[in-house]
Amino acid sequence: MSANTDRHENAVARYFEAWNARDPEALAKAVTAAWAVDGGYTDPLADVRGHEQIAAVIAAAHAQFPGFAFRLTGAVDGHHDTARFSWELVSDTDGSAPVAGSDVITLDARDRITVVLGFLDRVPAGA
Repeated sequence: MSANTDRHENAVARYFEAWNARDPEALAKAVTAAWAVDGGYTDPLADVRGHEQIAAVIAAAHAQFPGFAFRLTGAVDGHHDTARFSWELVSDTDGSAPVAGSDVITLDARDRITVVLGFLDRVPAGA
């Protein structure tokens, strides 16, 4: 583990703030705080760049899974400008977690995300 652990953990905390923002205004603010202006997000279901497109992907996830929140599982592992971590999408009502994944992020000099490479480890049928 690197001496930059706080840097990586803080960036991941901002990332989850964005993914868990449900109000459009709060979402826009959180995406701006987490991502560089030209930052991107890529997973098997999306490949977008820029704050508006990233916010749209997050809003679509909330529309598909209302009443769910993204939660970090395990520790953030980082070095240099890169970090990796795992997460689950957890129901606010019953604690079930039908979706899980792992992400790798790259940070710029201001500790904002420039790239997210997401992997889906568990997805319900038909999602």
